[in-house]
Amino acid sequence: MAKKNPEKTVITAPAKKKGILQILWRYRVLELMCLPAVIFFFLFSYMPMPGIYVAFVKYNYRNGIFGSKFVGLKNFEFLAESGKLFSLTRNTVLYNIAFILLGNLLAVFVAILLNEIRSKMFKKVSQTLMFLPYFISQVLVGLLVYSLLNFDTGFVNEILTGMGKAKWQPYSDPNVWPVLLVLIHLWQQTGYNSVVYFAAICGIDAEIIEAAKVDGANAFQRIRYIILPSLRSTIVILLLFALGGIVRGNFGLFWNIIGSNSILYDTTDIIETFVYRATMSDFNFSTASAVGFYQSVVGFVIVMIANYVIKKIEPDYSLF
Repeated sequence: MAKKNPEKTVITAPAKKKGILQILWRYRVLELMCLPAVIFFFLFSYMPMPGIYVAFVKYNYRNGIFGSKFVGLKNFEFLAESGKLFSLTRNTVLYNIAFILLGNLLAVFVAILLNEIRSKMFKKVSQTLMFLPYFISQVLVGLLVYSLLNFDTGFVNEILTGMGKAKWQPYSDPNVWPVLLVLIHLWQQTGYNSVVYFAAICGIDAEIIEAAKVDGANAFQRIRYIILPSLRSTIVILLLFALGGIVRGNFGLFWNIIGSNSILYDTTDIIETFVYRATMSDFNFSTASAVGFYQSVVGFVIVMIANYVIKKIEPDYSLF
């Protein structure tokens, strides 16, 4: 009777760990695709970082940044001594919260509506019309708003006069501008913001949606149980990115619409417009840099806190 051969144990050598050069060479095509973005951020985000030092010196044109006199935190006293630091920060943060929350909510809504449209021609025309306001200059937006709301010859007051009603004076009423500025911002930005969400919806597996249709799910059920859960990660990431600039106001929007109308400052004055008015006479770059540094630090802290909270709730959706 023949003996069975015992099983041979095959010992394989451990795979060699690839070096960094081998990894770089393997993914060279992807790296070349990322190269323009890397160069952009290096030139415009990392190289200017030493300029932060301007916030701590009394800048002198002749001596340059690093040759100017060091004054410590004296430049930061500008906002504190003005007595408006709290109100300016409050206005800036509240406006940005409204812009971020309502902007993303409306962008998601518009993207879902576009996805439900079956006519390709109507969908393309709708996207183009909603996208156009994003390319309009803030100066033109300010002129458009003024031509609509001007007390003497504004389009709105012309209609009110024709109906036999009293004229409206929005440029003398600071309470109406929070709503007006939010509406103007949404009109200009919604079309652009909806593109990202529409692209995310297009990336959803079509077989899942078709299976839901076969199972009898209507449009609202497909949106609630398939589309919205699929957009959750995109929404969270965009919100985290937006939180980094929550202390930075939209200077172009506020300055071109409100300008130097002091009657409206209580509800419309933000950090950027206040600093511009305070420094445009003496061109104090150190004070402006100090304010920018303050905004960056506050934004960084808010992003870190928000990312920490999201990481505790849903680790997969955090930035890091």
